[in-house]
Amino acid sequence: MSEQKPIGSRFSASSTAREVIEGIDLSGKTAIVTGGYSGLGVETTRALAGAGATVIVPARNREKAERTLAGIDNVVIEAMDLADPASVAAFAGKIVATGMPISILVNSAGIMATPLARGEAGHESQFATNHLGHFRLVAGLWPVLVKAGNARVISVSSRGHQIGPVDFDDIDFRVRPYDKWQAYGQAKTANALFALALDRRGAALGVRAFSLHPGVILTDLARHLTEDEINSFDVYDENGNRRVDPSRDLKTPEQGAATSVWAATRPELNGIGGVYCEDCEVALPQAETDGTRGVAPWAMDPQAAERLWLLSEHATGLSVGDRRG
Repeated sequence: MSEQKPIGSRFSASSTAREVIEGIDLSGKTAIVTGGYSGLGVETTRALAGAGATVIVPARNREKAERTLAGIDNVVIEAMDLADPASVAAFAGKIVATGMPISILVNSAGIMATPLARGEAGHESQFATNHLGHFRLVAGLWPVLVKAGNARVISVSSRGHQIGPVDFDDIDFRVRPYDKWQAYGQAKTANALFALALDRRGAALGVRAFSLHPGVILTDLARHLTEDEINSFDVYDENGNRRVDPSRDLKTPEQGAATSVWAATRPELNGIGGVYCEDCEVALPQAETDGTRGVAPWAMDPQAAERLWLLSEHATGLSVGDRRG
């Protein structure tokens, strides 16, 4: 893992995905963006495709994907349901069979604050979808990520990781009462720890991983929230208009996608990996901020990352090889 400290990025909280990728040529490269037809994922797809990459968008709802992505060139839609292990395996197998290197994988799909539900093998759905689904995807795509020689895997976490760590004694809420926000925070912490553990395994093979907080953007991700919960984020002004104030973390989708695109493409990040980012910059530890920004200690804990990795291998039966570094 690289040091968790800013690198002097020339971009900021108000930068957009288009601004971040200006001057970057991705011609001949292939990217995959999960959730690439919804919310921030659309803007991530648009930016990468606009820079010349072929962008593969896995979709559970092909009709919606085609409608949302209409007019964006260089996009290929393939079937995949992140919550279905067989579907993830089939998608990854199809990509690997082509032999095409995958230079960028942005794991942007996810669910938030959902009612209690259980996925494959009874795992709590937010952990199962947001973490285990992407773990399976990376494991399945591993040969073509390594083949790229210089690949980046982006794990879209959230400031919600500050809610709490992974509860290794009761990840699936078998004992403690289910709390949708605790479950979300745990899943987002898992996203950050995943990037840390993945980078340790991939760095020597040319695969670097990053996690990030995109900002507060009202998208379909909030579909399970009540009106009061949405209002608590202060996303609307007194006239009912959506607030845009990057200094307060309230961003447009284009600004929200910027950190994903920055982490996926910028050359100043060459040789760096395993870090948590926000506002197009490597974030500080939370203890070195005003207490609201930065990365919580439990989300940058190498021992917790390794424990989560081993648990994930056991849960999925998959691996990407021995830890390195």
